[in-house]
Amino acid sequence: MASSILIPKPPLISHKSRTHGRKPVSASLAATSAVAARPLTSVATPTTTLKTTAATAVGAKPPLASVWREIQGSDDWEDLVEPLNPLLRQEIVRYGEFVAACYKAFDLDPSSKRYLNCKYGKRSMLREVGMESSGYEVTKYVYATPDIDIPTQGGTCRSRWVGYVAVSKDEEVRRLGRRDILVSFRGTVTNTEWIANLKCSLTPARLDPHEPRPDVKVESGFLSLYTSDESSCKFSSGSCREQLLSEVSRIINKYKDEELSITLAGHSMGSSLALLLGYDLAELGLNRDGSNRDVPITVYSFAGPRVGNSGFKERCEELGVKVLRVVNVNDPVTKLPGVFLNENSQVLAGRYKLPWSCSCYAHVGVELALDFFKMKNPACVHDIDAYIGLLKCPKMAAQVKMDGANLLDQAKEFLNLQKIDAWRWQDVAWHVGDLVQSLGII
Repeated sequence: MASSILIPKPPLISHKSRTHGRKPVSASLAATSAVAARPLTSVATPTTTLKTTAATAVGAKPPLASVWREIQGSDDWEDLVEPLNPLLRQEIVRYGEFVAACYKAFDLDPSSKRYLNCKYGKRSMLREVGMESSGYEVTKYVYATPDIDIPTQGGTCRSRWVGYVAVSKDEEVRRLGRRDILVSFRGTVTNTEWIANLKCSLTPARLDPHEPRPDVKVESGFLSLYTSDESSCKFSSGSCREQLLSEVSRIINKYKDEELSITLAGHSMGSSLALLLGYDLAELGLNRDGSNRDVPITVYSFAGPRVGNSGFKERCEELGVKVLRVVNVNDPVTKLPGVFLNENSQVLAGRYKLPWSCSCYAHVGVELALDFFKMKNPACVHDIDAYIGLLKCPKMAAQVKMDGANLLDQAKEFLNLQKIDAWRWQDVAWHVGDLVQSLGII
Protein backbone atom coordinates (compact mmCIF):
# COMPACT_ATOMS: atom_id res chain seq x y z
CA MET A 1 0.00 0.00 0.00
CA ALA A 2 1.38 3.39 -0.96
CA SER A 3 1.88 5.96 1.77
CA SER A 4 3.46 9.37 2.14
CA ILE A 5 6.35 10.05 4.49
CA LEU A 6 7.04 13.64 5.53
CA ILE A 7 10.56 14.87 6.10
CA PRO A 8 10.42 16.58 9.48
CA LYS A 9 13.26 18.98 8.81
CA PRO A 10 15.84 19.86 6.17
CA PRO A 11 18.53 17.17 5.90
CA LEU A 12 22.02 17.41 7.22
CA ILE A 13 24.79 16.50 4.85
CA SER A 14 28.30 15.62 5.83
CA HIS A 15 31.37 14.50 3.97
CA LYS A 16 33.91 11.83 4.83
CA SER A 17 36.71 10.98 2.44
CA ARG A 18 40.38 10.23 2.11
CA THR A 19 42.70 13.21 2.52
CA HIS A 20 45.81 11.91 0.81
CA GLY A 21 46.91 11.95 -2.82
CA ARG A 22 44.49 14.61 -4.04
CA LYS A 23 44.93 16.86 -7.02
CA PRO A 24 43.71 20.48 -7.37
CA VAL A 25 40.16 20.82 -8.62
CA SER A 26 39.87 22.52 -12.00
CA ALA A 27 39.30 26.28 -11.96
CA SER A 28 35.88 26.11 -13.60
CA LEU A 29 34.53 23.52 -11.19
CA ALA A 30 36.03 25.26 -8.17
CA ALA A 31 34.22 28.40 -9.24
CA THR A 32 31.01 26.41 -9.44
CA SER A 33 31.50 25.17 -5.87
CA ALA A 34 32.21 28.69 -4.64
CA VAL A 35 28.98 30.02 -6.10
CA ALA A 36 27.14 27.02 -4.65
CA ALA A 37 28.44 27.60 -1.11
CA ARG A 38 25.04 28.05 0.49
CA PRO A 39 22.84 25.92 2.75
CA LEU A 40 21.53 22.70 1.22
CA THR A 41 17.98 23.95 1.59
CA SER A 42 18.72 26.61 -1.03
CA VAL A 43 18.85 24.64 -4.25
CA ALA A 44 20.69 26.34 -7.11
CA THR A 45 20.28 24.79 -10.53
CA PRO A 46 23.47 23.87 -12.39
CA THR A 47 22.49 25.96 -15.41
CA THR A 48 22.08 29.17 -13.41
CA THR A 49 25.23 28.65 -11.37
CA LEU A 50 27.46 27.80 -14.31
CA LYS A 51 26.47 30.94 -16.16
CA THR A 52 28.80 32.79 -13.85
CA THR A 53 31.81 30.64 -14.74
CA ALA A 54 34.20 30.58 -17.66
CA ALA A 55 32.65 27.30 -18.79
CA THR A 56 29.83 29.16 -20.51
CA ALA A 57 32.03 31.55 -22.45
CA VAL A 58 31.47 31.84 -26.16
CA GLY A 59 32.62 28.69 -27.89
CA ALA A 60 33.15 26.78 -24.64
CA LYS A 61 31.94 23.24 -24.11
CA PRO A 62 28.69 22.66 -22.20
CA PRO A 63 29.32 22.88 -18.42
CA LEU A 64 29.29 19.16 -17.69
CA ALA A 65 31.42 18.33 -20.72
CA SER A 66 34.17 20.64 -19.46
CA VAL A 67 34.36 19.23 -15.92
CA TRP A 68 33.08 15.68 -16.19
CA ARG A 69 36.23 14.07 -14.81
CA GLU A 70 35.97 16.00 -11.56
CA ILE A 71 32.25 15.24 -11.33
CA GLN A 72 33.11 11.55 -11.81
CA GLY A 73 35.54 11.73 -8.88
CA SER A 74 38.99 12.21 -10.40
CA ASP A 75 39.90 14.33 -7.35
CA ASP A 76 37.83 12.28 -4.87
CA TRP A 77 35.11 14.97 -5.04
CA GLU A 78 37.22 17.39 -3.03
CA ASP A 79 35.29 20.60 -2.28
CA LEU A 80 32.26 19.24 -4.16
CA VAL A 81 30.39 17.40 -1.42
CA GLU A 82 30.29 19.93 1.40
CA PRO A 83 28.57 22.04 0.30
CA LEU A 84 27.08 19.79 -2.36
CA ASN A 85 27.96 21.10 -5.80
CA PRO A 86 24.74 21.59 -7.83
CA LEU A 87 26.17 19.92 -10.93
CA LEU A 88 27.25 16.91 -8.86
CA ARG A 89 23.81 16.84 -7.25
CA GLN A 90 22.27 16.73 -10.71
CA GLU A 91 24.44 13.80 -11.75
CA ILE A 92 23.76 11.85 -8.54
CA VAL A 93 20.03 12.26 -9.09
CA ARG A 94 20.36 11.28 -12.75
CA TYR A 95 22.18 8.05 -11.98
CA GLY A 96 19.80 7.37 -9.09
CA GLU A 97 16.90 7.49 -11.51
CA PHE A 98 18.61 4.91 -13.72
CA VAL A 99 18.74 2.67 -10.64
CA ALA A 100 15.10 3.34 -9.74
CA ALA A 101 14.19 2.25 -13.27
CA CYS A 102 15.30 -1.27 -12.34
CA TYR A 103 12.59 -1.50 -9.69
CA LYS A 104 9.92 -0.09 -11.99
CA ALA A 105 10.76 -2.63 -14.68
CA PHE A 106 11.16 -5.72 -12.45
CA ASP A 107 8.28 -8.20 -12.82
CA LEU A 108 7.07 -9.54 -9.47
CA ASP A 109 3.83 -11.04 -10.75
CA PRO A 110 4.01 -14.86 -10.24
CA SER A 111 1.48 -15.40 -13.01
CA SER A 112 3.56 -13.53 -15.57
CA LYS A 113 5.77 -15.27 -18.13
CA ARG A 114 8.45 -12.74 -17.22
CA TYR A 115 8.24 -13.36 -13.49
CA LEU A 116 11.51 -12.30 -11.80
CA ASN A 117 12.68 -10.79 -15.08
CA CYS A 118 12.25 -7.45 -16.80
CA LYS A 119 8.73 -6.59 -17.90
CA TYR A 120 9.90 -4.96 -21.12
CA GLY A 121 12.22 -5.50 -24.05
CA LYS A 122 15.58 -3.70 -24.17
CA ARG A 123 14.48 -1.22 -26.83
CA SER A 124 11.40 -0.09 -24.92
CA MET A 125 12.43 -0.42 -21.27
CA LEU A 126 13.60 3.14 -20.63
CA ARG A 127 10.58 4.52 -22.46
CA GLU A 128 8.19 2.33 -20.45
CA VAL A 129 9.57 3.58 -17.14
CA GLY A 130 9.38 7.23 -18.20
CA MET A 131 13.03 7.74 -19.19
CA GLU A 132 12.71 7.97 -22.96
CA SER A 133 14.66 11.24 -23.00
CA SER A 134 17.53 9.90 -20.88
CA GLY A 135 19.91 9.88 -23.84
CA TYR A 136 20.93 6.24 -23.32
CA GLU A 137 20.13 2.99 -25.05
CA VAL A 138 20.04 -0.36 -23.25
CA THR A 139 22.43 -2.89 -24.77
CA LYS A 140 22.11 -5.86 -22.42
CA TYR A 141 20.08 -7.19 -19.51
CA VAL A 142 21.98 -8.59 -16.54
CA TYR A 143 21.00 -11.63 -14.45
CA ALA A 144 22.39 -12.91 -11.17
CA THR A 145 22.00 -16.28 -9.48
CA PRO A 146 21.80 -16.72 -5.69
CA ASP A 147 23.38 -20.08 -4.80
CA ILE A 148 20.35 -20.95 -2.69
CA ASP A 149 17.33 -23.12 -3.47
CA ILE A 150 14.09 -21.93 -1.89
CA PRO A 151 11.45 -24.67 -1.37
CA THR A 152 8.60 -22.17 -1.80
CA GLN A 153 9.93 -21.20 -5.22
CA GLY A 154 10.72 -24.67 -6.52
CA GLY A 155 10.36 -25.19 -10.22
CA THR A 156 11.50 -21.69 -11.15
CA CYS A 157 14.85 -20.64 -12.51
CA ARG A 158 17.16 -19.36 -9.78
CA SER A 159 18.50 -16.60 -12.00
CA ARG A 160 16.96 -13.15 -11.49
CA TRP A 161 17.09 -9.95 -13.52
CA VAL A 162 19.16 -7.48 -11.52
CA GLY A 163 19.83 -4.65 -13.95
CA TYR A 164 21.07 -3.58 -17.34
CA VAL A 165 23.94 -2.17 -19.35
CA ALA A 166 23.37 1.01 -21.34
CA VAL A 167 25.49 3.40 -23.38
CA SER A 168 24.99 7.10 -24.07
CA LYS A 169 23.78 8.14 -27.52
CA ASP A 170 25.61 10.63 -29.73
CA GLU A 171 23.60 13.68 -28.62
CA GLU A 172 24.10 12.78 -24.95
CA VAL A 173 27.81 12.22 -25.63
CA ARG A 174 28.12 15.87 -26.66
CA ARG A 175 26.43 17.00 -23.45
CA LEU A 176 28.45 14.66 -21.21
CA GLY A 177 31.80 15.24 -22.89
CA ARG A 178 32.40 11.49 -23.29
CA ARG A 179 30.75 8.21 -24.21
CA ASP A 180 29.36 6.86 -20.94
CA ILE A 181 29.03 3.12 -20.36
CA LEU A 182 26.43 2.68 -17.63
CA VAL A 183 25.64 -0.43 -15.59
CA SER A 184 22.67 -0.10 -13.26
CA PHE A 185 21.64 -2.56 -10.51
CA ARG A 186 18.54 -2.86 -8.35
CA GLY A 187 18.62 -3.85 -4.70
CA THR A 188 17.34 -6.87 -2.82
CA VAL A 189 13.78 -7.93 -3.60
CA THR A 190 13.40 -11.73 -3.70
CA ASN A 191 13.68 -14.13 -0.78
CA THR A 192 16.78 -15.86 -2.12
CA GLU A 193 18.53 -12.51 -2.35
CA TRP A 194 17.62 -11.67 1.24
CA ILE A 195 19.14 -14.92 2.46
CA ALA A 196 22.22 -14.57 0.24
CA ASN A 197 22.77 -11.15 1.81
CA LEU A 198 22.63 -12.72 5.27
CA LYS A 199 25.78 -14.72 4.59
CA CYS A 200 28.00 -12.67 6.82
CA SER A 201 31.54 -13.93 6.25
CA LEU A 202 34.60 -12.65 4.43
CA THR A 203 36.24 -14.72 1.73
CA PRO A 204 39.15 -13.99 -0.66
CA ALA A 205 37.83 -12.46 -3.88
CA ARG A 206 40.42 -14.19 -6.12
CA LEU A 207 38.93 -12.64 -9.28
CA ASP A 208 42.32 -12.42 -11.00
CA PRO A 209 43.61 -15.97 -11.55
CA HIS A 210 47.16 -14.69 -12.13
CA GLU A 211 47.25 -12.62 -8.93
CA PRO A 212 44.87 -14.13 -6.32
CA ARG A 213 45.64 -11.53 -3.61
CA PRO A 214 44.40 -13.57 -0.60
CA ASP A 215 44.37 -10.46 1.60
CA VAL A 216 41.65 -8.88 -0.57
CA LYS A 217 38.45 -10.27 0.93
CA VAL A 218 34.78 -9.61 0.21
CA GLU A 219 31.45 -10.64 1.67
CA SER A 220 30.70 -14.21 0.59
CA GLY A 221 27.02 -13.65 -0.23
CA PHE A 222 27.71 -10.75 -2.58
CA LEU A 223 30.57 -12.62 -4.24
CA SER A 224 28.39 -15.68 -4.75
CA LEU A 225 25.65 -13.60 -6.34
CA TYR A 226 28.23 -12.04 -8.64
CA THR A 227 29.96 -15.28 -9.72
CA SER A 228 27.32 -18.05 -9.54
CA ASP A 229 25.85 -19.48 -12.74
CA GLU A 230 22.45 -20.90 -13.71
CA SER A 231 22.92 -22.88 -16.90
CA SER A 232 19.24 -23.83 -17.20
CA CYS A 233 17.92 -20.27 -17.27
CA LYS A 234 16.50 -19.28 -20.67
CA PHE A 235 17.10 -15.56 -20.13
CA SER A 236 20.76 -15.51 -19.12
CA SER A 237 23.99 -17.11 -20.26
CA GLY A 238 26.81 -17.35 -17.74
CA SER A 239 27.24 -15.76 -14.36
CA CYS A 240 26.48 -12.13 -13.61
CA ARG A 241 30.22 -11.54 -13.74
CA GLU A 242 30.69 -13.20 -17.14
CA GLN A 243 27.78 -11.30 -18.64
CA LEU A 244 29.09 -7.96 -17.44
CA LEU A 245 32.77 -8.37 -18.28
CA SER A 246 31.87 -9.52 -21.78
CA GLU A 247 29.44 -6.68 -22.49
CA VAL A 248 31.52 -3.87 -21.02
CA SER A 249 34.58 -5.11 -22.93
CA ARG A 250 32.54 -5.25 -26.14
CA ILE A 251 31.36 -1.65 -25.76
CA ILE A 252 34.85 -0.38 -24.89
CA ASN A 253 36.22 -2.06 -28.00
CA LYS A 254 33.42 -0.61 -30.15
CA TYR A 255 34.13 2.95 -29.00
CA LYS A 256 37.83 2.51 -28.24
CA ASP A 257 38.85 5.65 -30.14
CA GLU A 258 36.47 7.91 -28.19
CA GLU A 259 36.65 9.51 -24.76
CA LEU A 260 35.02 6.96 -22.45
CA SER A 261 33.81 6.58 -18.90
CA ILE A 262 32.42 3.62 -16.98
CA THR A 263 29.68 4.45 -14.48
CA LEU A 264 28.32 1.77 -12.16
CA ALA A 265 25.25 2.65 -10.11
CA GLY A 266 23.30 0.54 -7.65
CA HIS A 267 21.05 0.56 -4.62
CA SER A 268 21.59 -1.64 -1.56
CA MET A 269 22.64 -5.09 -2.81
CA GLY A 270 23.02 -3.53 -6.25
CA SER A 271 25.66 -1.14 -4.98
CA SER A 272 27.66 -4.18 -3.81
CA LEU A 273 27.50 -5.71 -7.27
CA ALA A 274 28.51 -2.35 -8.76
CA LEU A 275 31.57 -2.14 -6.52
CA LEU A 276 32.58 -5.75 -7.21
CA LEU A 277 32.31 -5.08 -10.95
CA GLY A 278 34.36 -1.88 -10.69
CA TYR A 279 37.09 -3.69 -8.77
CA ASP A 280 36.99 -6.65 -11.18
CA LEU A 281 37.32 -4.50 -14.31
CA ALA A 282 40.23 -2.55 -12.85
CA GLU A 283 42.00 -5.59 -11.39
CA LEU A 284 41.89 -7.41 -14.73
CA GLY A 285 42.88 -4.27 -16.65
CA LEU A 286 39.78 -4.41 -18.84
CA ASN A 287 39.15 -0.67 -18.53
CA ARG A 288 41.60 0.27 -21.29
CA ASP A 289 40.75 2.14 -24.47
CA GLY A 290 42.31 1.94 -27.92
CA SER A 291 45.32 3.98 -26.78
CA ASN A 292 45.81 1.71 -23.74
CA ARG A 293 44.70 4.49 -21.41
CA ASP A 294 42.67 3.70 -18.31
CA VAL A 295 38.97 4.39 -18.74
CA PRO A 296 37.83 6.00 -15.44
CA ILE A 297 35.53 3.85 -13.31
CA THR A 298 33.03 5.55 -11.00
CA VAL A 299 30.59 3.85 -8.63
CA TYR A 300 27.51 5.70 -7.40
CA SER A 301 26.40 3.72 -4.37
CA PHE A 302 22.96 4.37 -2.89
CA ALA A 303 22.30 2.92 0.59
CA GLY A 304 25.13 0.45 0.11
CA PRO A 305 26.44 -1.96 2.77
CA ARG A 306 30.10 -2.72 3.33
CA VAL A 307 31.43 -5.10 0.67
CA GLY A 308 34.91 -6.16 1.76
CA ASN A 309 37.75 -5.78 4.23
CA SER A 310 40.43 -3.11 4.49
CA GLY A 311 42.53 -5.01 1.94
CA PHE A 312 39.68 -4.71 -0.57
CA LYS A 313 39.29 -1.00 0.19
CA GLU A 314 43.01 -0.33 -0.22
CA ARG A 315 43.19 -2.26 -3.47
CA CYS A 316 40.23 -0.35 -4.93
CA GLU A 317 42.01 2.89 -4.07
CA GLU A 318 45.26 1.67 -5.66
CA LEU A 319 43.40 0.77 -8.84
CA GLY A 320 41.71 4.17 -9.00
CA VAL A 321 38.12 2.95 -8.63
CA LYS A 322 36.18 6.02 -7.48
CA VAL A 323 33.21 5.46 -5.18
CA LEU A 324 30.66 8.02 -4.01
CA ARG A 325 28.54 6.56 -1.21
CA VAL A 326 25.17 8.27 -0.79
CA VAL A 327 23.86 7.16 2.61
CA ASN A 328 21.10 8.01 5.04
CA VAL A 329 22.65 8.13 8.52
CA ASN A 330 19.49 6.46 9.85
CA ASP A 331 19.65 3.57 7.36
CA PRO A 332 20.78 0.37 9.14
CA VAL A 333 21.74 -1.36 5.90
CA THR A 334 24.62 1.09 5.40
CA LYS A 335 26.06 -0.08 8.74
CA LEU A 336 26.17 -3.73 7.68
CA PRO A 337 27.92 -6.06 7.69
CA GLY A 338 30.47 -5.41 10.41
CA VAL A 339 28.65 -3.40 13.06
CA PHE A 340 31.22 -4.57 15.58
CA LEU A 341 34.23 -5.33 13.36
CA ASN A 342 34.70 -2.48 10.90
CA GLU A 343 37.15 0.22 9.81
CA ASN A 344 36.82 1.89 13.21
CA SER A 345 38.00 -1.17 15.16
CA GLN A 346 41.25 -1.96 13.34
CA VAL A 347 43.67 0.36 15.13
CA LEU A 348 44.29 0.87 18.84
CA ALA A 349 45.08 4.37 20.11
CA GLY A 350 45.50 5.53 16.52
CA ARG A 351 48.81 3.67 16.12
CA TYR A 352 48.62 -0.06 16.75
CA LYS A 353 47.05 -2.32 14.15
CA LEU A 354 45.03 -5.02 15.86
CA PRO A 355 45.47 -8.74 14.96
CA TRP A 356 41.92 -9.07 13.66
CA SER A 357 42.12 -6.02 11.37
CA CYS A 358 42.15 -8.18 8.21
CA SER A 359 38.76 -9.57 9.30
CA CYS A 360 37.19 -6.15 9.67
CA TYR A 361 34.78 -4.82 7.07
CA ALA A 362 35.51 -1.40 5.58
CA HIS A 363 33.55 1.05 3.46
CA VAL A 364 35.17 2.21 0.22
CA GLY A 365 35.19 5.77 -1.11
CA VAL A 366 33.74 9.17 -0.24
CA GLU A 367 30.58 9.49 1.81
CA LEU A 368 27.71 11.89 1.15
CA ALA A 369 25.62 11.57 4.31
CA LEU A 370 21.92 12.48 4.33
CA ASP A 371 19.72 12.66 7.42
CA PHE A 372 16.07 11.80 7.01
CA PHE A 373 13.26 9.62 8.38
CA LYS A 374 14.35 9.20 11.99
CA MET A 375 12.30 6.11 12.64
CA LYS A 376 12.92 2.41 13.02
CA ASN A 377 11.24 1.27 9.81
CA PRO A 378 14.07 0.19 7.47
CA ALA A 379 11.74 0.24 4.47
CA CYS A 380 11.37 4.02 4.87
CA VAL A 381 14.96 4.93 5.62
CA HIS A 382 16.30 2.62 2.90
CA ASP A 383 14.01 3.55 0.01
CA ILE A 384 15.71 4.64 -3.22
CA ASP A 385 12.90 7.05 -4.10
CA ALA A 386 13.36 8.76 -0.74
CA TYR A 387 17.06 9.24 -1.47
CA ILE A 388 16.35 10.71 -4.90
CA GLY A 389 13.43 12.84 -3.71
CA LEU A 390 15.49 14.36 -0.93
CA LEU A 391 18.35 15.24 -3.26
CA LYS A 392 15.94 16.79 -5.75
CA CYS A 393 13.92 18.83 -3.26
CA PRO A 394 15.54 19.06 0.19
CA LYS A 395 12.79 21.38 1.53
CA MET A 396 9.85 19.35 0.28
CA ALA A 397 8.25 16.15 1.49
CA ALA A 398 9.50 13.04 -0.27
CA GLN A 399 6.81 10.73 -1.56
CA VAL A 400 7.85 7.17 -0.76
CA LYS A 401 6.22 4.21 -2.45
CA MET A 402 5.82 1.47 0.14
CA ASP A 403 5.46 -1.96 -1.43
CA GLY A 404 4.73 -4.73 1.05
CA ALA A 405 5.94 -5.14 4.60
CA ASN A 406 9.07 -3.61 6.01
CA LEU A 407 12.45 -5.29 5.82
CA LEU A 408 12.30 -6.97 9.22
CA ASP A 409 8.81 -8.32 8.64
CA GLN A 410 9.83 -9.73 5.24
CA ALA A 411 12.87 -11.44 6.70
CA LYS A 412 10.96 -12.82 9.69
CA GLU A 413 8.08 -14.12 7.56
CA PHE A 414 10.42 -15.83 5.13
CA LEU A 415 12.71 -17.37 7.74
CA ASN A 416 9.72 -18.85 9.57
CA LEU A 417 8.81 -20.80 6.44
CA GLN A 418 12.18 -22.47 6.03
CA LYS A 419 13.67 -25.65 7.47
CA ILE A 420 16.41 -24.83 9.95
CA ASP A 421 18.69 -27.61 8.70
CA ALA A 422 18.78 -26.10 5.23
CA TRP A 423 20.81 -23.02 6.11
CA ARG A 424 24.05 -21.85 7.66
CA TRP A 425 22.17 -20.40 10.60
CA GLN A 426 25.22 -19.25 12.50
CA ASP A 427 25.90 -16.75 9.70
CA VAL A 428 22.27 -15.66 9.56
CA ALA A 429 22.03 -15.22 13.33
CA TRP A 430 25.18 -13.10 13.41
CA HIS A 431 23.94 -10.88 10.62
CA VAL A 432 20.51 -10.40 12.19
CA GLY A 433 22.28 -9.53 15.43
CA ASP A 434 24.19 -6.83 13.54
CA LEU A 435 20.92 -5.47 12.17
CA VAL A 436 19.25 -5.38 15.58
CA GLN A 437 22.26 -3.62 17.08
CA SER A 438 22.35 -1.01 14.31
CA LEU A 439 18.66 -0.26 14.78
CA GLY A 440 19.26 0.48 18.44
CA ILE A 441 16.72 -2.13 19.55
CA ILE A 442 19.16 -3.42 22.18
